[in-house]
Amino acid sequence: MVFIITLAQMMIFITIAWIIVRASVAVITRHFSFKHELKMLLVYICLVVIARFVYFDLHIDKGTMPKLVVVFTWTVISKVYMSPFYFIVDRYDGWLVNVIGNIAMFIPVGIVWPICFEKLDDIKKTVLAGFGLTLFIELSQMFCDGRHTDVDDLILNTTGVIIGAVIIFAIRKKRSKDTAKIS
Repeated sequence: MVFIITLAQMMIFITIAWIIVRASVAVITRHFSFKHELKMLLVYICLVVIARFVYFDLHIDKGTMPKLVVVFTWTVISKVYMSPFYFIVDRYDGWLVNVIGNIAMFIPVGIVWPICFEKLDDIKKTVLAGFGLTLFIELSQMFCDGRHTDVDDLILNTTGVIIGAVIIFAIRKKRSKDTAKIS
């Protein structure tokens, strides 16, 4: 079974899914806060940006964005790379952009998610949640033509989450100390 997905289709799908989830949460909890929903838009933006760069090539081909080809087959295991940092010396010249990009793309997750989700109240929980998102993305890429599942991306993306989490929790700690001095 093969699906061909454009960037616009994926963005529409993510947006509709987001609206359904947020509306369901409001109905289930019987609570709606416009201020909270504005904060949650940061999570939405993180997800949309990550989806753009994870599932679609960076290069525009003949003026159009390449499409994502999703193939459900049993041969996906050949697209799994389990050797850490194999690409640095053996795969391609653009490895430095890959390293920086994979880390930078997930720093906002480490910052935004603890702001939006109260249960992510320490670095460990935040990193674990970011790792889970990264693992989901990597596993889903097994079914995407031209993409692969790579332990490097798992490590680098989680490193980005760690950096973001350290930043936000350091800011919170400093604010807490400043508030204590004022009191």
